[in-house]
Amino acid sequence: MMTLPLTRHAFARIQQRAISTEAIELLLDFGTSTRCRGAASFFFDHLARRRLAEELDDTKLRRAERYLNAYAVVADDGSVITAARRCRRLRRQ
Repeated sequence: MMTLPLTRHAFARIQQRAISTEAIELLLDFGTSTRCRGAASFFFDHLARRRLAEELDDTKLRRAERYLNAYAVVADDGSVITAARRCRRLRRQ
């Protein structure tokens, strides 16, 4: 398990929003990224969910299902700025 570089803001938000660091690692490893407002935004789209299902065993996949609507915003230096759960469609620019 790697140590994620989290900003203080990100650390507070993942605690407030009950998003585990394991979920953030899954987002960074398997998620799709797009540039949005000067940072990289990682999320699970259909292809990322398929990659996740192919790589994880059933128990880990079941545990990860609750985070499939999560996203993480990562700065250019690799630190996680924030993480949240989507309740609307992601804006792509």
